Amino acid sequence: MQSLVCAKVPPEHESPLQSLTATNVVIVAGKGGVGKTTVTAVIARAASRDGRRVLVVELDGKPTLDQLLGREAQNGPGSIEVVHISAADALDEYLRDHGFARIAKRLNKTGVIDMVGTAAPGIDDVVVLGKVKSFERSQDFDLIVVDGPAAGHAITFLTSATGLANAVRSGPVRTQSDEVIELLTDVERCQVVLVALPETTPVNEVVETAFALEDDVGIQLGPIVINGVDTGVPLPSVKTAAAAWQDLDAGAAAVLAEAAAFRRSRRAMERTEIERLSAELPLEQITLPAQLVAGLTATDIDRLTDHLLGLNDVPHVEGN
Repeated sequence: MQSLVCAKVPPEHESPLQSLTATNVVIVAGKGGVGKTTVTAVIARAASRDGRRVLVVELDGKPTLDQLLGREAQNGPGSIEVVHISAADALDEYLRDHGFARIAKRLNKTGVIDMVGTAAPGIDDVVVLGKVKSFERSQDFDLIVVDGPAAGHAITFLTSATGLANAVRSGPVRTQSDEVIELLTDVERCQVVLVALPETTPVNEVVETAFALEDDVGIQLGPIVINGVDTGVPLPSVKTAAAAWQDLDAGAAAVLAEAAAFRRSRRAMERTEIERLSAELPLEQITLPAQLVAGLTATDIDRLTDHLLGLNDVPHVEGN
C-alpha cells in the first residue's frame, strides 16, 4: 500500500465547509449504512447557506434527498436543485444525442437498453459520469454534490472511464471516457469525500477505498467525514453515578449502570477507531454527531448543518 500523494490537512484557518467544497464536483462515497446520503444533504445545505447554487445528483432512484432538502427556489444564490440519474436514462440520452435516436427507441421498447451495461462493461457508469461532467461544464451551478455509490461500487464506478479508454481507440465513447477522466483527475474540479462510521469495518473499508481510488483513478481525496459520533455530555464516574442513584430501587439503578457502562465502552471504541483512521489515512477528519431519531428529516439536516458550520452544539447520541 502506497502513501497517499494527495493527502493533506488544510490550514487551520480553512473551515470544514471550505475543504468539503474546494472543488466544483464533490462525489460522496462510503459503505452502505454509514450515512452517505445524510452527508450529501448536509454539504449541499451548508453550501446553499453560503450563497452557492447547488446541484445534488442522486444515482439510486430514491426520493430521500428530495425529502431531506425540500423544495428550493431555483437558479439563484442559495438554491438547491436535486436531479435523479439512472444508467438506463443516461445511456438513452447519450444515444439520442449522438445520432442514434432510432436505436435508442428500439432498445427501450424491447427492454434491451438495460442489458447494454452488461454487454459493454463500464459504459453505463461512464455515461452517468458524462452527465455530471455536462452539468459541471454548463456553469449553471457553483457546486455539484453527487450522492455516489457504496464504497465497493465506487471504485468500479470511478475506474470505468479508464477501462473504456483503454479498450476503445476512437469514437464518441473514447471521447466521453477521456473527458470524464479529465474531470476526475483535475484536483481543481473534482474530489471524493469518503464517509465512515467510527467502527472497525467501516474504517477498514474507507482506508482500502481511499488507497484504491488514488492508485487506480488518481482522484483527489477530500476530508473524511466520520458520521454518527457520540460526543455528548461527559458521563459521570461510576462512583458519582452510584451516589446519584442511591435513592432508586436496585433494578432501576442496575439498568442505568449497565447503560452507562455500555456508553463508556462505545465511546472508547469510537476513540480507538478514529485514532486508527488518523494513523492509517492522513486526511482531514470532520465529525458529525449521531442523532436520536429513527429517520432523519429536513430539520435534522438543518441542525447537522449548524453543527458543521459551528453555529451550535448539537446534542447527540449513538445511532445516525
